[in-house]
Amino acid sequence: MILKRSSQIYLFFLIALLLTACTNKKRPDISNIKLDLHIERFDNDMGRLNSQTLASEAPSLKTKYGAFYDDFMADMLSAGNPADTGYYRNLRIILRNPDYKALKEAVSLKYKDLHPQEAELTDAFKHVKYYYPGQKIPRIISFFSGFAVQVPVGDNYLGIGLDMFLGAGSKFYPAIRQSIPEYLSRRFTPDNITPRVMEAFIREDMFPEPGENSSLLDRMIYNGKILFFMKSVMPEVPDSVIIGYSATQQKWCEFYETGIWGYFLQQNLLYETDYMKIQKYLAEAPFTPGIGKKNESAPKLALFTGWQIVKKYMDRNPKVSLQKLMEDTNYQEILNRSHYKPK
Repeated sequence: MILKRSSQIYLFFLIALLLTACTNKKRPDISNIKLDLHIERFDNDMGRLNSQTLASEAPSLKTKYGAFYDDFMADMLSAGNPADTGYYRNLRIILRNPDYKALKEAVSLKYKDLHPQEAELTDAFKHVKYYYPGQKIPRIISFFSGFAVQVPVGDNYLGIGLDMFLGAGSKFYPAIRQSIPEYLSRRFTPDNITPRVMEAFIREDMFPEPGENSSLLDRMIYNGKILFFMKSVMPEVPDSVIIGYSATQQKWCEFYETGIWGYFLQQNLLYETDYMKIQKYLAEAPFTPGIGKKNESAPKLALFTGWQIVKKYMDRNPKVSLQKLMEDTNYQEILNRSHYKPK
């Protein structure tokens, strides 16, 4: 049948209207949410310290950054406890170190400003405030520490270790392969800053994993809820970046989704509580051992599957709010009501 031009135009606008309605349903209006988010540049302040003026300038930094400064010196930089000025000696050695100076220069060149990241984080945290108006937003502090930690969560702060977001091709990463393998450092890119900051905040500040999570199903659905919430507050971020996959790994999981679920069922893994038997489906890795050919499988298959189950559950139960989902720990019921049967 050939449609008349008027019918074609009508059909076009009908489709556009439906797509807009679907989009609006998934995009909450955050335009009226006020949030003044600023990334505090401790990396710049720290970069201005020198061994000669350390004793006079460090105390003001300690006052300005509070708990973060103490954690940074003691745990991230391993210079010592700021409560004892004896740490100055170690800090002077670090400041004079050529590797420290090279890293400081690389961070400074890569991140002259963090305005794009501030905009992204502001948008993500506005989404958080949309769903949880009373949620307190911590200080956001950027730093570099010699690859000690990427996104630390502390007393009213979230840190951004900029030295661990220099880009997958950074000259520094091959030198630290023994401690940070390539399958991790490939994600050390600027576009990962907001997703990794939000993941740390959501997992540790908002919804820490319950201690009673024991079976693979428990861990699967918990992680699925975390990923679903991340996507809800960062709707424009690709699924592969949310979960930490390469594009190839994402496509592999989507193509083999039925087989992955069938494997969990056939191996009777859903209710397995022995962590040694299930950790390979949960942990970061280059691939999942024993699954797929030529090590082509994606890692974290339990996280991917848990996310698909939660998506299906929310699609089939439209009256369940995001807040209700996040407080629900009846993981078996979520699975049952999802009717998850990938084909």
